[in-house]
Amino acid sequence: MTTSPRKVSIAPLLKKLSAPAPQDNNVNAEDIALAFSRTFEDELSGTQLSALLTLLHSTGKDRHPAVVAKCAQSMRDAAVPINDQQLRTVIGKRKRGLGKYRGGLCDIVGTGGDSHSTFNISTTSSIIASPILMMAKHGNRAQTSMSGSADVLNAILPKPPKIEALSADLLPEAYEHTNYTFLYAPNFHPGMKYAATVRRELGLRTIFNLMGPLANPVENHIEARVVGVAYQELGPVFAEALRFSGATKAIVVCGHEDLDEISCAGKTNCWLLREAENPAYKGDRESEDEDTSDDEGPPKYISKIETFQIEPADFGLPSHPLSEVGGGKYPRENASVLMSILQNKRSLDDPILHFVLLNVATLFVVSGACEADTCPTGEVIKERGPAGERWKEGVRKARWCIESGRALEEFQKFIEFTNKPIDRL
Repeated sequence: MTTSPRKVSIAPLLKKLSAPAPQDNNVNAEDIALAFSRTFEDELSGTQLSALLTLLHSTGKDRHPAVVAKCAQSMRDAAVPINDQQLRTVIGKRKRGLGKYRGGLCDIVGTGGDSHSTFNISTTSSIIASPILMMAKHGNRAQTSMSGSADVLNAILPKPPKIEALSADLLPEAYEHTNYTFLYAPNFHPGMKYAATVRRELGLRTIFNLMGPLANPVENHIEARVVGVAYQELGPVFAEALRFSGATKAIVVCGHEDLDEISCAGKTNCWLLREAENPAYKGDRESEDEDTSDDEGPPKYISKIETFQIEPADFGLPSHPLSEVGGGKYPRENASVLMSILQNKRSLDDPILHFVLLNVATLFVVSGACEADTCPTGEVIKERGPAGERWKEGVRKARWCIESGRALEEFQKFIEFTNKPIDRL
């Protein structure tokens, strides 16, 4: 017979949060994150969790970079453990480095909640990028749309991947077969189930919606990422939260329509974390493969944040209104579009294809893969655009991933791995 975990009271924290300013400033990010860690162990009552979420929202503390970063860390700390050494070894064997990309895992994700109901851009982009980058796409079922990342993958025909089959202990093995994996959030964050009822009944966007994009369970292995946010005010918040968490290669984007993707309709605001060598680092600078993730002391790389705008013309692509790239389609319809892109069946001027190319190209730029002056994919486009980056080269690489059939091949390997019987004895 199992017993329910003992509930812990966070009444003192709630009292501080409910105090008028400036008294409420006595609450620090570590205390808030500790309260969230209780949630993942089912040690916090629904009433107190509801109060915590509401107070964080009403005080605006759920939009403080340190709070978002620390709470996301508490979520990762509560995740199902992954064999880091085994995963690191497998990634090292793949040797996917290109240009300034060192072969680490990458992710592309959005906060959702932008109310535009566009096509599943980040999911499709993550697959297309996989011939060049090692992808670890973190996602879930729809929360604020009709077709979330998990929903569209489950609707793939004729045989979808079994995303529920990829558990934490199988993840290293998966990368022995493919550059692409989809990390289904419930498999890695089982503690989130204890917050499900409160989130549903509360009916408002909470800090959980912001923690998700920063809670990839393989955070220690993420080299580069694109994070889309649903409104402009979140841009600097996420950029600072990423830097606070130690990220050195990342870009936070928000389309001018408050879109959590690189917009195909016009300008996109960008907050780029540009990687730089840390002058305080004491290790061997000549070894690009040196792993320091578990070392104490100054990290090898640090980052600074640059802000700028970008638009489709900077990628060498035309603009398209958002009405041409969405409409709130159901998962099966979106899955059909996704597969038609991977199978290279879309016309070259297709708006959805262009929308996807913009976002894949951005991930390639941020990873550093576009900095290779020679490349087996063909002649390199060296022209530079906003922030001094090779955006058009990113599009060229993205087109190659599709037209060569390599993106479809990596995705099929993932489907095959998750569907095969696995002897666990």
